[in-house]
Amino acid sequence: MGFPKYCITFKSLNLSNMSKLFAITIPILPGKEADWEKWHTELRTTHKSEFEASRKKLNVRERAFLQHTPMGDLVIVTLEGDDPAGAFAQFAAAKDAFTDWFVAGVKNVHGIDLTQPPAGPLPELVIDSMP
Repeated sequence: MGFPKYCITFKSLNLSNMSKLFAITIPILPGKEADWEKWHTELRTTHKSEFEASRKKLNVRERAFLQHTPMGDLVIVTLEGDDPAGAFAQFAAAKDAFTDWFVAGVKNVHGIDLTQPPAGPLPELVIDSMP
């Protein structure tokens, strides 16, 4: 097992002065790795401007990392901004073609319906090296 492969970054927002961070790890469903690669490639190319506009509207910067593990592949998603957890909750409420495409892609490769509240609590920050 190595370090995560950095896979998505969009630099449309300068959020260096924002201090709030939200992170979540989402498994890629077994057998969906090729679908994830296709979807993720489209997100970085065909849908890049829509993705950037969506996150700019929510005032967040989103990054994702691909982590290969013996138990399967995981995607680690981070959101930075004024209210990243709120942005995560609000995202799927948008009514536009990009959001429909994104939500369908997440459901296909991760099995998660972003239009429904999560089954459990959101991730909890448990340690921070900065006071």
